[in-house]
Amino acid sequence: MNLTVKRLPNKFCPDPARVIAKFYMPGGEDRANIIIKRILDFSDQEVNTALSEVLVDFSSRHRNITKIFEKNFDIVRGTLPPDSGIFPKPLSLKRKLLIGSYFTSEYAIEAAAFFNPSMVEDPNQGNREEGEKRIIVSFRAVGEGHISSIVFRSGIITRNNELIFKPAGKFVDLPDALKLHVYEKEQFLEKLHEMDVQKGPLIGTVMDRLGDTFTYRELQKSISESTKAIDLTYTKKKVIDCMNWLASSHYEITFSLDTDISERVIFPVSTHESNGIEDARFVKFVDDDGRVIYFATYTAYDGHTILPKSIETKDFYHFKIRPIHGKHTQNKNLALFPRKIEGRYALISRYDGVNNYLMFSDDIHVWEDAKKIQEPKYPWEFIQLGNCGSPLETKKGWLLITHGVGPMRRYSLGAVLLDIQDPSRIIGQLKEPLLVANEEEREGYVPNVVYSCGSIIRNGDLIIPYGMADYATGFATVKVDELLNKLLSD
Repeated sequence: MNLTVKRLPNKFCPDPARVIAKFYMPGGEDRANIIIKRILDFSDQEVNTALSEVLVDFSSRHRNITKIFEKNFDIVRGTLPPDSGIFPKPLSLKRKLLIGSYFTSEYAIEAAAFFNPSMVEDPNQGNREEGEKRIIVSFRAVGEGHISSIVFRSGIITRNNELIFKPAGKFVDLPDALKLHVYEKEQFLEKLHEMDVQKGPLIGTVMDRLGDTFTYRELQKSISESTKAIDLTYTKKKVIDCMNWLASSHYEITFSLDTDISERVIFPVSTHESNGIEDARFVKFVDDDGRVIYFATYTAYDGHTILPKSIETKDFYHFKIRPIHGKHTQNKNLALFPRKIEGRYALISRYDGVNNYLMFSDDIHVWEDAKKIQEPKYPWEFIQLGNCGSPLETKKGWLLITHGVGPMRRYSLGAVLLDIQDPSRIIGQLKEPLLVANEEEREGYVPNVVYSCGSIIRNGDLIIPYGMADYATGFATVKVDELLNKLLSD
């Protein structure tokens, strides 16, 4: 029996018009001082004229550009030493805004690529026609310098399983609020160990100054006090860098309630994300008490090291960001099951970079034990395989969409069926790929790649959003019953 995979007409491509206004530091402290002094030398009239020209050019491109300028003025002021003497007297609001504009730049978040999507039900189903379902699709958006962020689009699945997407909002917004985390010392030390940072005298000195829990500010104070009287060798600097890197990985962000979901972007916040937030796998998680939380796993990348992380949200306005702990999570490709199995969280992992593993845990952020459940079997996956999003529960088992890498580094989508009670047991597997890039899809930033981060089942269809050549996004459907029968007969 051959499967019929239907490609839908919907397609998302990069859009250079989607820009955010972010903080920009043109050089170091000395250069910042020079820029600010030039503006301080302006007369009030010159300030008014210069600011008016900036507002004419940019106020229509951003929801509240003056709020952004004022925020960035505060940031640059906070980066300069208190005794710098650069601000000898109180400044007018307009002068602050003008200074802030020089430390702001636009960034086109979706200019280079728009791919690797995951699809979930919208937590707000609201008013809709009978048989329709509201959905949210997350994407990996890539801009200048190959910096990745997470963006969203909303739409509906009609009763005929057609996809209709709402046009993107006019603006793109960064979060209104950023809140750093309170850390537990024991867990912080365990994570440093997982990062191969061995506890030594310097870490001991820093940690001894802190309580069992501590804030980011308290950690920075302890580091400063602990390093005053010692010679910071290259090795010790690397240890401090790792501690700062880990500490900045916990945070919460909140978006304004007047933003459309297409206007919210989760952009790299801390150093460990400086090169991007990659391949978020969102899942609607239903806890044993019926409580619904949306989780996502993703990979933070700083250009050298990756850090597995999780996102938690109930409404797609407020997001909690945390690292994922455990030696078997230290790679890409983590996908959470949509519910607990026998009272424990379950996760698909690929910690060795080649094979699929199953993990269980009582703590959603800490994973220790892993069991290999799948290794490359067919030619189209001989190089490596992995998951393409969270397993989907069906009447015949857990449906796990996979990806395999074969000759010429071609990525294909496959599928396996896991036992519903014991998901470590594969009860069905496709011998041939479910989806391979066609001639129109194979050309792009990375040729011959199709890749998904999460599908959905609706009205008897499996709906698969998928990245095409790491450039754009398309959608395909296949009948669930046909796929299950094929899995069990291959």
